[in-house]
Amino acid sequence: MDLLHSWGVEVCVHLQKSYAHWGAVFSLASAVADLHTVYFCLFPVWFHLHRNTALRLIWTAALVDWVNLLLKWVLFGERPYWWVHESHFYGPGTAPTLQQFPITCETGPGSPSGHAMGSSAVWYVMVTSLLSIVGTSTLLFLQMFLWMLMVLVQLVVGMSRVYVATHFPHQMIFGVISGVLVAKVVSRFKWIYSATLRTYLLSTLFLSSFAMGFNLLLKVWGVDLLWTLAKCQKWCTNPEWIHLDSSLFASLVRNMGTLFGLGFGLHSPLGANGGTSGGLRGGLLVLSVLLVQLLDVWTFSSENHAKFFTLLFVKSAIAMLIPTALVPWTLSWISPQNKKKL
Repeated sequence: MDLLHSWGVEVCVHLQKSYAHWGAVFSLASAVADLHTVYFCLFPVWFHLHRNTALRLIWTAALVDWVNLLLKWVLFGERPYWWVHESHFYGPGTAPTLQQFPITCETGPGSPSGHAMGSSAVWYVMVTSLLSIVGTSTLLFLQMFLWMLMVLVQLVVGMSRVYVATHFPHQMIFGVISGVLVAKVVSRFKWIYSATLRTYLLSTLFLSSFAMGFNLLLKVWGVDLLWTLAKCQKWCTNPEWIHLDSSLFASLVRNMGTLFGLGFGLHSPLGANGGTSGGLRGGLLVLSVLLVQLLDVWTFSSENHAKFFTLLFVKSAIAMLIPTALVPWTLSWISPQNKKKL
């Protein structure tokens, strides 16, 4: 693996030297590719445009992140920003210098890339949904354009993650393939469009229990699941760049809160039933996006871990409740004549 990792470091060095002025662009691409974008940007839009696509986005995002969590626990993937310092591949004083960025110092293992898995899965859902909405008579040009756009986005995301020294190229490729596979599997789950509240609660309980049970089993076998944290703290050039919300447990809490909130929102008496008119749908969409973005401004300290993870769960749940229940109820309260339409 050292040879593969060294090649990845060379690619990283090449990108940082050849595209030195593209740091802000790559950082933006990396940030947009995070699943956070699905929960706080894409979902409130899609929910009021095409409900089934929105539901498939959330289930795909939650499951792809869950699979990524399990894979990272067992694959022990290195990250360039610490591997280059700890590897014996280079002789004394000959290791390449990698520039670090505020988004470089992720705390978990690196393989497969969560950004690549999430981005490829989400784009697969959106492209296939758009083609399905347009119909079987879709122009070949449109099909080619959408798939090529997806490939281009994955290429930019891959370059961005390698550029910031967070991932090796092979981790990005593995992530893209894994993400598409998970998305294809989820697309076969027709029950997600009519899942009951009980199904959402049981799914949340099962996914979290399985992950925690698997975590405990690995610990019993003597696996140190925190091995990456020490490396991160040692080699990150700026301690302020180490964030608890980049940990694997944080992603689990975030996704469980998302499914929990989505289930309650869909089955709340306050929620929309999907029969809204065009004008009202536009109001729902705009207000949902604005309120979710306002919620996203809410941040909290990570000094108290229990409090941090509790608030993270609550915030993730509220992000789902806003477009599915709170906004429809608010508009129906403001305009009683539209209540029946909701």
